Amino acid sequence: MARTRIRRRPMSEINVVPYIDVMLVLLVIFMITAPLLSQGVKVDLPRASAEPLPPEALEPLVLTVDAAGRYYLNVGGTGETEPVELETLLARVAAVLRHKPETPVMVRGDRAVDYGRVIEAMVVLQAAGAPNVGLVTEPPDGEGG
Repeated sequence: MARTRIRRRPMSEINVVPYIDVMLVLLVIFMITAPLLSQGVKVDLPRASAEPLPPEALEPLVLTVDAAGRYYLNVGGTGETEPVELETLLARVAAVLRHKPETPVMVRGDRAVDYGRVIEAMVVLQAAGAPNVGLVTEPPDGEGG
């Protein structure tokens, strides 16, 4: 009785089902995390025409005053979702401006907030060492898109 060898041919197909599973998992993860990355304080900015900052400017330090009059500090693109007190605000802004004195300082004030709260924020920023304080607005309807 002679032994016959069964010759196996190499498999030339790729099983893509595991790759599809991985891609679907990644899709779900990105769909869940994308809205979390763009969270911030909801502020209804006043509308006014103004020149935008030059693109080569440093990342600005942004103080937000929401409609309830609470203060939020955004340093270098890392926004805070917790309000800060004026004393804490003064210390943090002073520390940033000591480290990088050329950092632009901006105030985002909700259009419904009391004008005095925005002025109070600007006074604290100047006391912390900000030589100039800018105001953030939205372009009026029909301008700039």
